[in-house]
Amino acid sequence: MHDIQYYLLKKRAFSGFISRLAKVQPLAAPVRRGEKNYAFELVTSANEISLPYIPTILPPKKYFFPQREVLLEFDTRRGLHAGPVGVAGPMTIFGVHTCDLAGIQCLNMVFSVRPRDHNYLIRKRKITIIGLECNDYCDEHANCALVNASLPSGGYDLFFTDLGDYFIVHVNTQAGDDIIDAVKQFQPAKEANLQDLAALRERKRVVFRNEVALDQRFLPALFDISFDGPVWKDLDERCLACGNCTQVCPTCYCFDIRDELNLDMATGVRYRVWDSCQTEPFAKVAGGENFRKSRLARQRHRYYRKFSYPFAKFFRFFCTGCGRCSRACMAGIKLKETLTSLISQGGEGPWKR
Repeated sequence: MHDIQYYLLKKRAFSGFISRLAKVQPLAAPVRRGEKNYAFELVTSANEISLPYIPTILPPKKYFFPQREVLLEFDTRRGLHAGPVGVAGPMTIFGVHTCDLAGIQCLNMVFSVRPRDHNYLIRKRKITIIGLECNDYCDEHANCALVNASLPSGGYDLFFTDLGDYFIVHVNTQAGDDIIDAVKQFQPAKEANLQDLAALRERKRVVFRNEVALDQRFLPALFDISFDGPVWKDLDERCLACGNCTQVCPTCYCFDIRDELNLDMATGVRYRVWDSCQTEPFAKVAGGENFRKSRLARQRHRYYRKFSYPFAKFFRFFCTGCGRCSRACMAGIKLKETLTSLISQGGEGPWKR
């Protein structure tokens, strides 16, 4: 890698940069879908990209961990012959917010521990990630400051920050360095540009504040103290068990594996699809027993899976503050409201700010 870590890309050169990227390999970026909805989709030009944007309906994890992924094809006409299906080729994702970068980092941890998920890991190595800084809060549902996801902390090859008539670009990997060399539209950043970046980050530390009256260090303890609290009964009465919250979450990774026969009754595929701990059949086992039959238990489990269990295993929260679960909930359940209720019901303690 070069010694230079920061470069400039003038806004007038942005269109050429995107076109060049799209010619090298498939390029996905945020695209407007309706008045307030955005989605990561394949693009070929800068005109298709919508910047700035609030978090997309589905996070970019869909490219690392597809909603439906064929694992193998089988043919019983040749005995028990079965063969794996190849993983898709290289691609680039442009415009990944810090909350989604954090989500990808969480999935990297999960799928790297034994038994490793080789499909995910192979796909991860083939994807180039270009991050994009949020200069302002996305909307009222975001809570990235609570979980330290409002500022970049790695997980990308290049990272873009909009500073008016230019982007300042941080090079984080050899793959990012190769893009800088290949495009030839970047200039080394000067000290004044770095000062502008530092000023933006300083402003963000004021604007992106923790809106929950809680010291994040005590989040796991708060959940244990509130395990039987009335907030879960409230969620039990409101939750529709639709699973929207888990489907849009950047760190949920539960899946079901299914075998599907073709009409010839001899050939078929084994595939995996996203699953949700919020649906009633998820925790049902042989004999019909269900160890999380109530919506109360399932909602509580979801919050524990974001703020308690992964903290104990990976020393990291698996909520990235994107706000997708609150936007997608048909019952109007808001994550920040739930946390605030837990704090008020938890009594006095060191977690209160």
